[in-house]
Order: sequence, then C-alpha cells, then structure tokens
Amino acid sequence: MTTHVKRAFKYRFCPTDAQAAELSRTFGCVRKVYNLALAARTEAWVTRQERVNYNATSAMLTAWKKTEELAYLNDVSSVPLQQALRHLQMAFTHFFGKRARYPRFKSRKTSRRSAEYTSSAFRFRDGKLTLAKMTEPLAVVWSRPLPEGASPSTVTVSQDAAGRWFVSLLCEDPSVKPLPATGQAVGVDAGLEHLLTLSTGEKITNPRHERRDRAALAKQQRRLAKKEKGSANRARARLKVAKIHARIADRRRDT
Repeated sequence: MTTHVKRAFKYRFCPTDAQAAELSRTFGCVRKVYNLALAARTEAWVTRQERVNYNATSAMLTAWKKTEELAYLNDVSSVPLQQALRHLQMAFTHFFGKRARYPRFKSRKTSRRSAEYTSSAFRFRDGKLTLAKMTEPLAVVWSRPLPEGASPSTVTVSQDAAGRWFVSLLCEDPSVKPLPATGQAVGVDAGLEHLLTLSTGEKITNPRHERRDRAALAKQQRRLAKKEKGSANRARARLKVAKIHARIADRRRDT
C-alpha cells in the first residue's frame, strides 16, 4: 500500500548579487505587509470589536500598493505578499482556537527572513528553479534527489542569521510506505555516557561531536551579552553566535 504525503526538501543555494537583492527586497516587503495587516486587524478589534479576515486584508493590500508611500510593494512578486496574509490568517485561526498566542509583529533584526512562492510564481523545469521577477534559475546545491516525477507545489526561500540561503520545495512523495506491524516494542533511554540505550541491551555510543562547539558557543554568548544593544559590535557578535548555531545544526543533520 502506497501513501501519498507532502514532504519538504530543503537545499542550500548561492544567489547572484541581483537575486540576493531581489530576495532581500521581497523579505522586507513580506514583513511590511504582515505588520500592516496585523496592525489593521488589531485596531479593528480593539476599537470596533470587528474581526478582519483574509479577504479584507487582501483588499487592503491592493489599496496600499496604490499609495505613494507603499508603491514599492509593486516592485516584488505579489504572491509572497498574499502568502504573508494567509500566514497571518492562519496565526489568528490558531489564536482564536486557543492553540497559540496572539500574533506578534515581525522584527527586521530578529524575525526569520523568508518568502513563500506558490506554483504561479516559480518555474521548475529539468531540475532548474526560477522564481518570479528573476531571469536566471537559482544555483541550488541538489544534495539529494527529489522524488521521481515530483512537481513542487510551493517553494519557500529563506536566509538564516549566519547569512546562508536555503530553498525548501514542498512535494508529494509517493514513496512513503507504512511498515508492517511486528507486535514488538522497544524501550529507548537517552543518557550521557551512551547516546541511547535500548531495552534489548543494545547501546549507541555518544559521538560527542558538539562538545567543542558548545564550549565555543558559550564563550561567544558571554561576549554577546556584554555588548551594547544596537551597536555594531553587538551585531558582529550576534553573527558569530549564529554561525556556531548553524555549525551545530549541520553536524546534527550529518550524524
């Protein structure tokens, strides 16, 4: 029996200067639209006890683009901006369902830099991915193959605090198959001397790859805490901390 599930495949890529500039503009516009819509929805509820839905914020976006102050929103693809409004709608759905906190405004310094493109805003052909407003495909490092015949439904581009670029492709993966039931259970205990100990007696050695990185991370975090907020030195120290975090994440993924 084959089960069709959606899976995200994440890859690194190296943008050209023009692509990096376009994506940076898009990230900024996505953040701006999200914050404007959140402010409008909050103001409507506080002053008039009115719930504003996605359709209303989409109409607001059209009006914002026609103003002189926000005309720059027309310079980027409209799809990531619409997706930002959909994400905000989902955040409010979770909030009203008591599954999450009230949505928060996105910060230029601390919020995740990302943009989501649906199928109308990208082209994926012969292993090459080209986003809207771009003439050249992204130089993606295909570290693992996509499922045979896969066609991405959405593409999410992001940049982490260490400055690395990632692209995540959401595809339907028909290769996922449920394993046959064995009727047996195995207990797992996590420890320090051994990474895992199974109830069968098998012990998995703790590779301790992160010991040196953890020490370096603690040292850089102490330095970061001493820097003046808003200063250039603090920004550089924060970047060093982010790079160590990224190195630890890479080693975990490779283990």
